[in-house]
Formats: sequence, structure tokens, C-alpha cells
Amino acid sequence: MNHHLTETRFKDFDIDPRLIKGLDEAGYEFCTPIQAQSIPISLTGKDVAGEAQTGTGKTAAFMVACINRLLTNPDHDKHQKNQPRAMILAPTRELAIQIHKDASAIGKYTGLKLGLAYGGTDYEKQRNILQDGVDILVGTPGRTIDFFKQKVFNLRSCDVVVLDEADRMFDLGFIDDMRYLLRHCPEPDKRLSLLFSATLSHRIGELAYVHMNDPAEIRIQAETKTADKIVQSIYYPANEEKIPLLLGLMNKLKPTRSIVFINTKRVADKVYAWLEGNGYKSALLSGDVPQNKRQTLLKKFQDGEFNTLVATDVAARGLHIPEVSHVFNFDLPQSGEDYVHRIGRTARAGASGFAISFACEDFAHYIMDIEEYIDQKIGKEAVTSDLLTKPKPPIKMERRPRPNKPGGNRSGGGGNRNQNHRR
Repeated sequence: MNHHLTETRFKDFDIDPRLIKGLDEAGYEFCTPIQAQSIPISLTGKDVAGEAQTGTGKTAAFMVACINRLLTNPDHDKHQKNQPRAMILAPTRELAIQIHKDASAIGKYTGLKLGLAYGGTDYEKQRNILQDGVDILVGTPGRTIDFFKQKVFNLRSCDVVVLDEADRMFDLGFIDDMRYLLRHCPEPDKRLSLLFSATLSHRIGELAYVHMNDPAEIRIQAETKTADKIVQSIYYPANEEKIPLLLGLMNKLKPTRSIVFINTKRVADKVYAWLEGNGYKSALLSGDVPQNKRQTLLKKFQDGEFNTLVATDVAARGLHIPEVSHVFNFDLPQSGEDYVHRIGRTARAGASGFAISFACEDFAHYIMDIEEYIDQKIGKEAVTSDLLTKPKPPIKMERRPRPNKPGGNRSGGGGNRNQNHRR
């Protein structure tokens, strides 16, 4: 793994040999900064509140501490089978699934059982696994509370609690659910609590103060807010030049795997149809793609069945998308923070990547805020005629009437968007 790494090796920590074996096999040798700084503290049993971006190796940072604690305090005889010994909460199902996957690899030789709880699919399957008893529960707050209230498990023996991307859980309105679950765990001084967030803001501090035991604060400063290895550039096309410019750049740069970010669902449908019509096998990821479909699409994207993902911001956070070579901001995002989140999909864990933005007539006014936020000017590129590809017509998107949702769908038409993946 070629992360931005430190000199610290996992095998230098005083951790269980079974855990070392799993880490070794999963390719973890040297620690990233968040791992090197947080693991020695959490191994002593002290709580940690860490500020770190997605893609910096947080999962291994908290899993090593969590698994080692469960292995060194084997209170098996004390707790009943429906009492998980660790609870890890994450804001999105994609992140929960990724954490579960990483934890399974790291903990492969420990004999610890893992269970998942997230919304959307697999309700009975998840329920049965949790009922049979797991050591580590990884879940999103909503589904976790659902099972908890049905008494599928209780949290009285919960010895480790992890809140991952805590700021994002606030954004998604999970704060009451989080507090509810934490109140049903043992008191803060009777457990290990680890919290990670992109920013340790005032509201996160308040949560840590109430529900943690005087945590050590660790801030991993990104050198800049955006990864150093991302080459950023910006074009100023007229609105009608955006599709020809996107196709021209795709043709010229031949990205191995790219995400095209759009601000609204309606435009996402349109861009997807143009890409498909012009021979770029794509997938569409927006808020109304049902969760299980999102999963399947991401898997296919990961496996290279198509190499372009057209996405709205709903899809930008909490998703673990591997090695994206190019991010296109077809529409400029409305805030610097969203810009950083979007382009952070590329250059993960030390690889280099490209972020190309279009400042069109509708969204160019956001550029000042973005440059101020990232504290740098983005290199301007000229829209030249050789970059503009004359597009073939877009594919026809089949429309099916949608039931009217209360409150209406702000971004306009719905549509059945996934029928053409098997073309």
C-alpha cells in the first residue's frame, strides 16, 4: 500500500499476534499518520477524538484498537450471546459495508464475529446474524436503533464504541439516534470510545464531552485542504459547450475510471444519456437510485464493467470508490467543502489524480468561494475548438410515471435510469 506513510509499523505495536497476521495478510505494514498517532493512545484504553479526512486510513486506526481490546479482555463468560462487545456507527450503508469488509480482513484470524445493520435491504438476514450473536456490530444509526428497540440485541456489554465520520452523521440528521444508542451503552468511563470526523467542530466537541471520557484530540492536518497529488484545472465553457467539452476531454485524457459530478438529478440524467450515446459506458448514481442498486452499480464500477460514474452530491460522501483517475465537476459545487469532498475521490491514499471543473454561466460565481476555501487558485485552461467534440445524439431515457411523493421532487423528473446497463 503506497499511502502517505510514516516510519511506524503495525507490528511494532503491542498487539495480539492473530491481529498482526491479519494486518500483514491484508497488506498493512506501515501506518498512515492517523494510525501512527491514534493507535498507541487507544491501545492504552484512552478515548480518542480524531480529525482526519476520508481515505487516510481511519478504519484500520480504530479497528486495530477495537479488536485488540476485545482479544485482551475476553469477557465471554460474562456476556450473553445477543450482546455485541463493540458497536461501530457510520453515516452511510456504503461506509458501513466497507468498514465491515476491512474489519473482516484485519480480524480474519481472531475468531471474532461481525454483523451489519443498515437500511434498504437484507432485513431478515441482518436480523438473524445479530440475533445469533456478534462480537462487533457495524451499522448505520437508523437500522441499528430499529433492531435495538426490537430487542434483537442489547448494548450492556458494549466495551468499544466507534463513531466514524461523526460530522456527516450530524449532517444527515442522525444525532438523536446516536445519542440514544450511546445512552444505552455502559458509562463512558467503562468503555473505550473512538470518534473520527473531518472537523472537530464545536458540535462534535459537545458530543465528545458528554459521551466520551476525556478523549485525546488528534488532528491530522492535510498539507492543504485538497490532496497535494491532485492536479486541478478549470475551464470556462458556455452552457452549450459543456457536453462537447466533456466528450472532448474524455476522448483526449482517456480516463481509466472517472466520476462526473452534477448538481441536479435532471442534468445528471441528461449527461448520462449523452455519455452512453457517445460510447462511454456509464452508470448513474443519484439520490433516487435505490440503495441496493447503488451497491450493485458501485461494485460494477469497481470491477471495471463501466468506467464512468455520473453522480450528484448524494453519492459524493461516505462512498468508498477505488482509484478514480479523474473527477469532472460538470457543474461547479456550491461550496468549497463540497468541492474538496468531490475531488477527494481521486488521488486516494497517495496515488495521483486529476480534478477538472467547468465554470459555466450558471455556476461560475461559486469559484471565488471555492478558491478562498482551498486557499489556492485553480489553474485556468482555455476552451479551444479542438477540445470540443461534436456529440452523437444521446440515448433515449425511458420514462415511467412516478407516484407523486408528498412535497414533490425538487429537482424535476424521475425516470427509470438503470435499464440500459446491460446493453
